[in-house]
Amino acid sequence: MAAFVGERRAMLAALAMSMLLSSLGTSIANVGLPTLAQAFGATFAQVQWIVLAYLLAVTTLIVGVGRLGDIAGRRRLLLAGIALFAAASILCAAAPTLAWLIAARALQGLGAAAMMGLTMSFAAGAASAGGTGSVMGLLGTMSAVGTALGPTLGGLLIGAAGWRALFLVTAPLAIAAWLLAYRALPADMARADGERMAFDGVGTVLLASTLGAYALAMTAGGNLVLLGGAAVGAWLFVLAARRADSPLIPLALLRDRLLGARLATTALVSTVMMATLVVGPFYLSRALALEPAAVGLVLSSGPLVAALSGVPAGRLVDCAGTARVTIAGLGLMLAGAVPLALLSPAAGVPGYLVPMAVITIGYALFQAANNTALMDAAGADRRGLVSSMLNLARNLGLVSGASLMGAVFAYGGATVTVGMHRTFALAALLLAAALLIAVSAEKGREQQT
Repeated sequence: MAAFVGERRAMLAALAMSMLLSSLGTSIANVGLPTLAQAFGATFAQVQWIVLAYLLAVTTLIVGVGRLGDIAGRRRLLLAGIALFAAASILCAAAPTLAWLIAARALQGLGAAAMMGLTMSFAAGAASAGGTGSVMGLLGTMSAVGTALGPTLGGLLIGAAGWRALFLVTAPLAIAAWLLAYRALPADMARADGERMAFDGVGTVLLASTLGAYALAMTAGGNLVLLGGAAVGAWLFVLAARRADSPLIPLALLRDRLLGARLATTALVSTVMMATLVVGPFYLSRALALEPAAVGLVLSSGPLVAALSGVPAGRLVDCAGTARVTIAGLGLMLAGAVPLALLSPAAGVPGYLVPMAVITIGYALFQAANNTALMDAAGADRRGLVSSMLNLARNLGLVSGASLMGAVFAYGGATVTVGMHRTFALAALLLAAALLIAVSAEKGREQQT
């Protein structure tokens, strides 16, 4: 029994490290962009591709990687992803040119796609009986810690050792994660004799192209040509799925209303969370006239609250069930967004922090419950795919939020405060829609059972 508990803890450590690294890889490079622009003699638009290359690789490839894991073995592919992440980190640190660095970051993003897409597929195996929610809460905590740690750690590393340390620091961490995963993750199950699952290469290329066009369109402020290309790509993807013997995403899965509802709420919630990252710094610095150090301190409270509430949220899911906690989390987020839509600068920092803490706690509850419900409902042969689709919905929400919420804030009013009000009024409407979708989906599930 003690040996089993030890193996489970080692497995949890491996999964937590993988989630931490993939989140750290997303956030650690941002703080170094001014230094990198100076080092390579490049413009901000050029060095921004250091961040975009990573995000695009994750967004476009995560579903294909998840499906490949279901076919070829999730353990095998996760180990390969961690190894690629480590190697790409070294290539980033050794980059002699900006083009080299951007290409290495894309490889790092491919490794991160495997880490993000497959980590949650092992949650049920790492959990004790009825404890999947606790594992999801832990993974949510590690994601928040990685996001919060990136800018702080990056700033310290640049000051102490230069920009190459931004990428080199993740290599030994990835090696440690690989060793843990190699020791602790269960072996891939052999398929029955004669059982074959083909990989849908055409569908993978079409979906990657569609997602890439959409992500670039959002990055470019809603480019209509790219959006049109994404729409055509989505139509071709559905046509290809109908003809494929083993489609990348089975159409029956696309028609699953409960799965669709959970993915849609994930995208809507992620869109709102991006609003807090886009709008918050401007409101604090311009409406409240805070110094940069004070802005950073206030903003760090969000990831800190997320890190502290993740594990308790997961335990609550195990006790109260996914349906109740999902709805409670969305309700809390809505309760936090409404005051921000009415916020007066006279309320100062507390007036901003309290609603943000409510939103963040609600997000932790929603994420733990929603993720647990999705993974518990996924068949053993589709956990990699469903986990990847969940992460894809989150990423698309973040990309859409950066463009949509940023535009509403920038063009929403003559002052920062008015822009803030209109942005969070829209956020409240999106959360209300997510709440209605969740309640409707749960009622439908109860009627089916």
